[in-house]
Amino acid sequence: MILTDRDILDALKEDLLVIEPAPPMEFYAPNGVDLRLDSRLSLYRDPAPGEDPVIDPARPGYRFSEAICTMADDIEIGPDGFVLDPGRLVLGWTHERVDLRPAGRLAARVEGKSSLARIGLIVHLTAPTIHAGSTGRIQLEIINLGPRPIRLRAGMKVCQLILEQTLGVPQRAYGGQFAGQRAAG
Repeated sequence: MILTDRDILDALKEDLLVIEPAPPMEFYAPNGVDLRLDSRLSLYRDPAPGEDPVIDPARPGYRFSEAICTMADDIEIGPDGFVLDPGRLVLGWTHERVDLRPAGRLAARVEGKSSLARIGLIVHLTAPTIHAGSTGRIQLEIINLGPRPIRLRAGMKVCQLILEQTLGVPQRAYGGQFAGQRAAG
């Protein structure tokens, strides 16, 4: 069951859900809440001379966080924004920290905003799920699939959080490789 704006506000009041900083009322839609882009991005760089450019996620011992550290740099979005060229992928985070308390029986999905999708901006490739018990800023896989460059600005509305009620309380909170992930920097 998807929560309405009223249900989301009730969950916040009852401390079953935390969104910090709290979104202003105009960020709420009938069944979701807008989240903003953080000021930091991770930009992929070209392989260094002699570096193996192949990523092997099935290799024993592979860790996503280590792979990203070897192929991406963190930057701060300046006052003029960051221009995302067509076809380019960057990692971003939400400005807001989201805490889905296990007792709240909530999970969520992060979805793009239609106004941005219509110009080619995608905020997740195949990873919209925010598991029950997750806490932290939400990492975004941002890509420009449009025909023109798109300027990203810190604080812009970049995605929607859609909250769903689970049928029960999870046996354990989310503890996968992205548990407690931090924003870049």
